[in-house]
This record gives sequence, structure tokens and C-alpha cells, in this order.
Amino acid sequence: MIDGRHALSISRQAQLAGISRGSVYYLPKPDSVADLALMRRIDALHLEHPFMGARMLRDQLNREGFNVGRKHVGTLMERMGIGALQEAGYQQEAPRA
Repeated sequence: MIDGRHALSISRQAQLAGISRGSVYYLPKPDSVADLALMRRIDALHLEHPFMGARMLRDQLNREGFNVGRKHVGTLMERMGIGALQEAGYQQEAPRA
């Protein structure tokens, strides 16, 4: 896509591609060992208790010795593509005229 050896500058190539120049140089950081261990435990808990959301998982993880917050648990759940199962809410029908 963007070639550093091309006749056009990297800035110009990025502009033509419609992306920022900073994103050309961006390299994502790999997951930390602690996050990988945490994700494994979240996955195991989710299989045992699929109804647990980020708050309940956070409480359980804190009881098990993981010092983690709700938002971090929620972020990891999103990255893993999991969410709590919950019943659909009751919707009352509108009165008929």
C-alpha cells in the first residue's frame, strides 16, 4: 500500500490514500502476559457463568486475586467478542384506540 521506496513521499502517499501519516508508522503493541492470563480466566468464567457481565466478572476476579477494574474487564470482553446473556426486556403493548 504505502512504499517508502516509491517516488512519491510517504506524506503524499498517505494523503492520497486518505489516512494520517502517523498511522503509516503505527505498530500495535502485543498483549501483555498479565492481560493474556486475565483473558483466559475471563473466558473460563464466561463458559461457567454466561450471564455474568463486566461488573460481576470484576468482582469474581478481584476475589480470586486479580486487581482489575470494570472498564478493563469490559474492554477485554469486547476484544474477545463475548458478552453477558440476558433476558429480553418485557415490552407492554400500546393500548389500542
